[in-house]
Amino acid sequence: MATAFTIGHLAKATGTKVETVRYYERIGLLAAPGRTEGNYRAYGTEALSQLSFIRRARDLGFSIDQVRDLLDLAGQAQRDCGSVDAMATGHLAEIDRKLADLTALRRELSTLISSCRGGTISDCRILEALAPRAG
Repeated sequence: MATAFTIGHLAKATGTKVETVRYYERIGLLAAPGRTEGNYRAYGTEALSQLSFIRRARDLGFSIDQVRDLLDLAGQAQRDCGSVDAMATGHLAEIDRKLADLTALRRELSTLISSCRGGTISDCRILEALAPRAG
């Protein structure tokens, strides 16, 4: 192995926690590394590239399963990239849905806050709105 990284160096180089690197190995997202004579993990530059890819995909909000699919697709250089585009487009639609939900949530909370007239807790409009409704 030309370049060998310890798990700590690999984690630091990619902004990943050591436990996360171990987790990615356990679930098969990151290939298990070779070992040194002292039985320490020894990662090569390919692991660095792969972990950087995983980190970036996770930072963009892709799920573990989606990252697994993206890694699989990345290994098929001659394949049409339409499936990657479809996956990214679907993920963007999900982000847009979440943004719409958050916007509605923000609007509702803002309305609650603006209904506050001050006073005592017993007159708090926010707590009143959060309380169970009599049915």
